[in-house]
Amino acid sequence: MVETQDRTQRWHRYWDKKSRSYDREMRFFERTLFGDSHSWACSQADGNVLEVAVGTGLNFPTYPHHIRLTGIDVSEEMLGIARARAGELGREVELRQGDAQALPFIDATFHTVVCTFGLCAIPDIDAALDEMTRVLKPAGKLILVDHIASSSRLARGVQRALEVITVPMASEHFLRRPLTKVIHRPFVIERSERFKLGLVERIVARKNIRD
Repeated sequence: MVETQDRTQRWHRYWDKKSRSYDREMRFFERTLFGDSHSWACSQADGNVLEVAVGTGLNFPTYPHHIRLTGIDVSEEMLGIARARAGELGREVELRQGDAQALPFIDATFHTVVCTFGLCAIPDIDAALDEMTRVLKPAGKLILVDHIASSSRLARGVQRALEVITVPMASEHFLRRPLTKVIHRPFVIERSERFKLGLVERIVARKNIRD
């Protein structure tokens, strides 16, 4: 238990420190790898929207104006930047510090759940997806974008080597593929696409009405 708490605190400290360079790094990857993935994801959000791993709020400008937006992140430093960004944009956003693996919301709260490049750094991806499923309304929309295990064997070898460092340091995974998890949950996949040697995947899934 103590070891788990120490590891969690270490990850929180890492992401608090990362907040200083996060925007700059993400914008670099947008130019070189991710493309329009942020706007692709957020433009499809509707109704009462939850963004999991909201980070510094880089997605805020790309959401439709008519939605009601809530964001959650483990890093209070990240959220501080997100609050300032929301203020600059004149956008009302409810921001909470919390764990994606135990979301502080009742069942069937949101019409849309968005997570862009966040599942890769959540320690228990299954718990996080279960929570996203739980807080979605029936027929709600799950929108995911992440870097995943490449379709190139050479690239996967590099990813595997990176994980030796990044997983213990920040729970940052490169070999996950959320689609393989989503298809075993109560969703209908409406759209799925990969690009850049299969390194980036974008998913839109609709929660089954009966669940």
